[in-house]
Amino acid sequence: MTLIAAPSRTASGESGFGARHALILLVLMWASQLLGLVGLLSGNIQAEIAIHFHTARISWFTLVTALVGTFVTPFVVKAAAMYGKKRVMVVITVLGLVGDVIAALATNYSMLLIGRGIAGCYGPIAALACSMVRDVFPRRLVGPASGLLGGGVGLVALGGPFLSAWLVDGFGFRGALWFMAAASALSLAALVLLVPESPVREERTRIDWLGGLLLGGGLTAVIYGIGEGAGWGWASARTPLFIGGGLAAVAGFAFVESRVPHPMFPLPLLKRRSFWTMLLTTSLVGGAAYAVGTVMFLLALMPTIPGVSDGLGFSATKNALINAPSSVLVLLGAIAAGMAARRIDPWLLLAVGGLLVAGGYGAISVYHHTVPQLMLLGAGTAVGMGLVVATVPILVIQAVHPAEQALANGAQSMAQGATQTILSQLTFIILARDSQIIHGIRFYRDEGYSNGLLFTAGVAATGAALALILRNSRTVLRNSRTARRV
Repeated sequence: MTLIAAPSRTASGESGFGARHALILLVLMWASQLLGLVGLLSGNIQAEIAIHFHTARISWFTLVTALVGTFVTPFVVKAAAMYGKKRVMVVITVLGLVGDVIAALATNYSMLLIGRGIAGCYGPIAALACSMVRDVFPRRLVGPASGLLGGGVGLVALGGPFLSAWLVDGFGFRGALWFMAAASALSLAALVLLVPESPVREERTRIDWLGGLLLGGGLTAVIYGIGEGAGWGWASARTPLFIGGGLAAVAGFAFVESRVPHPMFPLPLLKRRSFWTMLLTTSLVGGAAYAVGTVMFLLALMPTIPGVSDGLGFSATKNALINAPSSVLVLLGAIAAGMAARRIDPWLLLAVGGLLVAGGYGAISVYHHTVPQLMLLGAGTAVGMGLVVATVPILVIQAVHPAEQALANGAQSMAQGATQTILSQLTFIILARDSQIIHGIRFYRDEGYSNGLLFTAGVAATGAALALILRNSRTVLRNSRTARRV
């Protein structure tokens, strides 16, 4: 990989974040955490949307966004490396804004899905924001800034539920959709006016369109096949066609990348232990931690109808109040993880976070019928979530050289996003096994909620166990030295 320019790493005379760097970090945090805020809003309004549009296919409201994000990620990351990360961030934010406006104006469910699909182009923004930190911040600030950027999810978790409740309870799902558009417009203006362009560039080469199509298209086909498999029937010819064809496309991607002069993604990077172990464990733990939100939102907000629906029937405001203490704990956990990562191996922090998430949701799968149960058991889960979100960007930085940061963040974002989407679809399949459709609306029973929570808890526990197994003493020593340098 040829670099045209390298960023300056000196900032003599400064101690801590100056006003300029603090402002840049806030803009990048808003841009990256907007995904989390949109996810929170989407979760809160999906029950109302399902009822309003009389659809039993509410899973596609979030799935279509994730599918498009998965498909475009390889192209976005490659373009950012060659043409500038800020420039590409601006382009995908414009596309996200266009999609948000279409969704807000939608008069039917199909139009709503088209808008959310276009908005999916915004999906890779977090990967680019994380890589921008190493490019535009002095070396001494890269570690703290990365931890704060990841920990920004705590701010979303703290204020997001109340903002979401105010929008949903006061203005309905339309108000939430219009807020998404306004938030994207604010992010666009801030990126254009306040964030400098990254000085790091790859040499401009021909884009490997075939490799990108095979990777993005293959993963998209797998996710689509899993999502539709329950409806088609697992014995239907279409199910293995999409899933098997998608896996074959991903295998074809590896074949193509090993033979083209300018690959979309350098395969030797995947052979490094530090990289593939990071990719595997963070995808499983992070994907499960976010996917479980699908179950929790439906459980809280779907109505209670004896014999039909075992949702708790909370308003968005009541749900926000119940989760407020957990939101504070997410933020505190993220801050603590960012501070501790210089002294404690981040792999251990990831494993502990994953185990807390798994244990918390495993317990909630049984005890989720009263407010005290949800608040008490959600506390440990929230601390674990904070550890996970703050540790992931630190592990990505430690796994690669500075010049590979954009690729690494793109790969991690794509892998975690694909894992989260697949887990969400599998969770919907589990939920649907204990459900019924009335007037075009699918309602879920208690056993479905319990099984969905157990499934995602099991995946989080698996990722945490792998984090402990795959790390070794040499990796720990190298990572601790890297942490002190960044």
